[in-house]
Amino acid sequence: MDLNPVHVRTLREIARHGSFSRAAERLRLSQPAVSLHVRQLEARCGTALLERVGRRALPTRAGALLLEHAGRAFAELEAAQEALRHLRGVVAGQLRLGTGATASIHLLPPLLRRLRTRYPELELIVVTGNAPAIAAAVAANELDVGIVILPVSGRQLVVTPLRQDPMVAVGPPGQAWPGRGGLTAAELARHPLIVYERGGTTRRVIDDWFRRGGVRPRIVMELGNEEAIKKLVGAGLGLSVSPAMAVRDEVRAGALRMRPLSPALVRRLGVVRRRDKPETPALRTLLAALHGLSENRGRGRSPAGGGAARSARRVPR
Repeated sequence: MDLNPVHVRTLREIARHGSFSRAAERLRLSQPAVSLHVRQLEARCGTALLERVGRRALPTRAGALLLEHAGRAFAELEAAQEALRHLRGVVAGQLRLGTGATASIHLLPPLLRRLRTRYPELELIVVTGNAPAIAAAVAANELDVGIVILPVSGRQLVVTPLRQDPMVAVGPPGQAWPGRGGLTAAELARHPLIVYERGGTTRRVIDDWFRRGGVRPRIVMELGNEEAIKKLVGAGLGLSVSPAMAVRDEVRAGALRMRPLSPALVRRLGVVRRRDKPETPALRTLLAALHGLSENRGRGRSPAGGGAARSARRVPR
């Protein structure tokens, strides 16, 4: 079969987005051109490759089989292109990085800025979501690398510990904390709490900490957005348990107060990628940059105290 790789790429984009129009937008083609590519490819293969399910276009069994093999071929072609660029001293190409919202706001911006400055032809697409969604997207090869809260598992995945992220108690500016040490689960459970929504790893980490403390927290709000949680806590509607990195700016500005927890509670961040992912020069560059974040472990300020991406999307929960 003489398959046109341009047509296969069009099929891949339709399957990825579930839409002819979104694939056309992504490929910078007209929608009639996208439809023509599919018709010509199906004629070559002698079978239907897409089917309509409601308003979505999904691959048939034959289409999925073709894309499975084509995915490896495209990956090898992309690796070859990047290897050729590397011979010329150029790190370039597109990488898809998945991460949680907190890391994307408070951890990654300096790293992305350095990468963009040093490697202007390296295109990074940042996708945000919770750890299970990011890990699943990496396993499905929809993302190249993920920064997730551990633990995650999967036979297809390589998981590398990155750094520890201390969790702290957070209150409004006038919050009076008992004593001077860390707050226990029992002390926090006396207050209304605003915490992360269920389903994410951060929420499981918090729930486990209260469970080990032998108390049931009084949760009054559950949200999926740390920035919204901080606003509500600052308005005096409750306390929270949040990553220290997410509240340091507000604490310095006097908009929030934080205290450590007793016993200490940390989230463990890790880097995940597919075990069989070809390590292109661009991917090696990104992994080395992320490794630099692990070397900063412990250099941040203590949680005790009172006082470069092209586009961003969200992985569905």
